[in-house]
Amino acid sequence: MFYISLIPFIVLLIYDLKKALHMAQQNLYNDDHRFLKWTLKDMKSFKTPLKCSLVVLITYLVLIIFKLETSFITSVYFFIVCLIILLIKMKENKNADTKIKLKVTARVKRLIFTNVILFLLVCVGLYFVKNVNIIYLCLFIYDMLLNFVIMLVVIINKPAEKMVYLSYKTKAVNKLKGMNNLKVIGITGSYGKTSSKNILSDILNVKYSALPSPKNFNTPYGLIITVNNHLDKFDDILIAEMGAYKVGEIKDLCDLVKPKYGILTKIGTAHIEIFGSQENIQKGKFELIESLPSDGIGVLNGDDELQVNYKLKNNCKIIWIGIDNKDVDVRALDIKTSNKGTTFNVIFKGDKTKYEFTTRLLGYNNIYNILASLALSKEFGLTVDQMKKAVLGARSVEHRLELRPVGNITYIDDSYNSNPVGSKMALEVLKDMPGLRIVMTPGMVELGDKSYELNKKFGTYMKDSCDVVILVGEKITKPIKDGLKEVKFNDKNIYVVKSTKEAFNLVKSLSNGKESYCLIENDLPDIYNE
Repeated sequence: MFYISLIPFIVLLIYDLKKALHMAQQNLYNDDHRFLKWTLKDMKSFKTPLKCSLVVLITYLVLIIFKLETSFITSVYFFIVCLIILLIKMKENKNADTKIKLKVTARVKRLIFTNVILFLLVCVGLYFVKNVNIIYLCLFIYDMLLNFVIMLVVIINKPAEKMVYLSYKTKAVNKLKGMNNLKVIGITGSYGKTSSKNILSDILNVKYSALPSPKNFNTPYGLIITVNNHLDKFDDILIAEMGAYKVGEIKDLCDLVKPKYGILTKIGTAHIEIFGSQENIQKGKFELIESLPSDGIGVLNGDDELQVNYKLKNNCKIIWIGIDNKDVDVRALDIKTSNKGTTFNVIFKGDKTKYEFTTRLLGYNNIYNILASLALSKEFGLTVDQMKKAVLGARSVEHRLELRPVGNITYIDDSYNSNPVGSKMALEVLKDMPGLRIVMTPGMVELGDKSYELNKKFGTYMKDSCDVVILVGEKITKPIKDGLKEVKFNDKNIYVVKSTKEAFNLVKSLSNGKESYCLIENDLPDIYNE
């Protein structure tokens, strides 16, 4: 009976291992203790499976303390409770929205292997234990503390991971050294990096063979994979997106690919909780521009005070872009937005002609991204006609103000990592749409001690931009609701739901066959599920 009782436990252990690896991956394998913080927060929520597990632990502690050795009964009990907890977890997972699936990478496989070895060592130790209740207690504790076990496994695997990283990095560096004519462009900022990268790629590919780093490959591993697996000897330009969570990370990426050109989109409060301060974000993002050679070219945003007021420690050429600021090198004006796209005029410094551009892209953020791309494209020798044609055909980036028509409803998908400035601009886009205007959002995250204040402001901005607000998650969206109340938004048009699945069903119900536009502002990954 002992061995039979282990069957549901092993299934439960595998199920929990997958979940632990999934959350560890989303939390950057505990970089800056992100996985530890998430685990402690999850434990504080005291969900049903944890309650059941504590009951089991207490039961076996009582049996051990009072030396109540009834092997058959305790085995049956262990079998039943493991099965019940497994079924509860499966039911909870079925009702949850899995937005980002576990990617079974080589690193994940190495973590699984180390975890299996660790578990087998525990089993070997338990083989010599005669009290079956102690065995069950230890096994259950192992499963309950699986997240902490994975943290330990990450530490154990660090030397191996460093060796793997260095081997791939050396290969990438050598490949770049062998491509003497390759021009490297770095792009960073608090938001707009991926959109800017793709727009620049679309424009430069009119004349050159330009390779943008795929998707949001903006980490050292991402750029190494880009160089090793995607960069071709016939490519003229590499456009490297650069992301960071702390000071020094952009510098490391620049040391890796050595850009001669750099675009700094906009500096905001994204990831301030991890960076620590606005000043650190500003310093971290400018590492790209300050890493450029003296004959390099940097593109900065003249409408961003954090860029204008920064004392740059580099004498490379700087091109300023802007909309509101007239004293820039490349400026957009006469901007008109509709549900079909955006038209605007562009003025290049030293040229009095106004050039009219049309794009399918929406939002002021994309205008800034286009301006930055035009500024560099001009340096690369493209004509205005070539740039116009490319801008007209520029593709929208997935989940970044992407229009997705579904019957009578058009979703404005801006669900990737919402931020204070971007969310406000997204609302401006929604404001210009005809028909019923709906906002669906769980709010913004990683804003540190400014989280309440900024989410409340987000709520106040909704007053004149939409007709209906759907808030996903009661606790996390309370600041938004407070902001809506402050501006006296109609209570009858505010809905609070538990999941995005429920929110989508509500959108269909509210639209009721009418022309409707629904802004999806941020779509939180599983680590933020309530």
